[in-house]
Amino acid sequence: MLKKIYYPAVLLLFFISANAQSDSTTSIWPKISGSADVYYRYNLANPKEGYNNLTSFTNSHNSFELGMVSLKAEHSIGKVGMVADLGFGRRAEEFSYNDANTRLAIKQLYLTYAPSSSLKFTFGSWATHVGYELLDAYLNRNYSMGYMFSYGPFSHTGIKADISLGGKSALMLGVANPTDLKSATGMPKMIIGQFATGSKDDKLKAYFNFQGGKYNDSAKLFQGDVVLTYAVSDKFNVGYNGTVQSRSAKTEGKWSSANSWWGSALYLNVDPTSLFGLTLRGEYFNDKKDVLGFDGSVFETTLSANFRIDNLTIIPEFRLDNSTQELFTKHSGDPTKSTGSFILAATYHF
Repeated sequence: MLKKIYYPAVLLLFFISANAQSDSTTSIWPKISGSADVYYRYNLANPKEGYNNLTSFTNSHNSFELGMVSLKAEHSIGKVGMVADLGFGRRAEEFSYNDANTRLAIKQLYLTYAPSSSLKFTFGSWATHVGYELLDAYLNRNYSMGYMFSYGPFSHTGIKADISLGGKSALMLGVANPTDLKSATGMPKMIIGQFATGSKDDKLKAYFNFQGGKYNDSAKLFQGDVVLTYAVSDKFNVGYNGTVQSRSAKTEGKWSSANSWWGSALYLNVDPTSLFGLTLRGEYFNDKKDVLGFDGSVFETTLSANFRIDNLTIIPEFRLDNSTQELFTKHSGDPTKSTGSFILAATYHF
């Protein structure tokens, strides 16, 4: 059944792309864009079982893997618009873990209405505003994902309002299903929000993010998040992400005290030329209250090179994870507190 639905959809998107015009505001044809990524990962412990990986999208060892193919259609006319973003592959499947049969997934699907230049409403499902890292591989300079991305929200389904406050500041407020759920019949709804601002020269940008509310009748979740970026020069910029998420449960009619996990990451990005760049990510992830099952903390360091050839980016990457607990395994199968991995990835976008 999925083949019958999606294969014609893909053919239709390619037909539309071939006939698209450059200005979607005056054309009946939508703007079509897309991307693809592939990778090879080798864990240096060469484990007999498992991957020695605790973050999203790179759950493999000594294997060539297909990441995700994305096709995105955008159209707007006057004050209204639509975005449909489809993902195909293992990355899409992990992103849509709450849905069934999602090797072919709807990543985003939303409609917009902008009654004025300072106000826009969005209704549907969209990628989360929380965090520094993004779902589509070509938008990240590191290929492997951080812990904060992996254990934070991926998407929201609901309605939101984007409000321009003048200058460089804007506010977003919305109501959505519980995190990552595209369907939530009979379940409570959550509040999401963001305040964005920046310097007049756009060198400094700041995003203060929030999500919170009941996940179901017996569980509550609240998360505060900040993202900062600063362009030191046209060849060097710095990114920062800090987040804390608290959870509490209701048992026998009483809410328990909230337990939290939190993280902090620094991204150093340097581009000596337009064809080559380096990114160093240092991330500290603290789950000492055992909210997620780590019962400790992890510090990971990832160094990624970006070799750019037109729309193709080749990413060799080395990563080292160190934990206060024995979360990883040696080749012998014995537990250990640290592990290293090498990734060779490639991304393409159009």
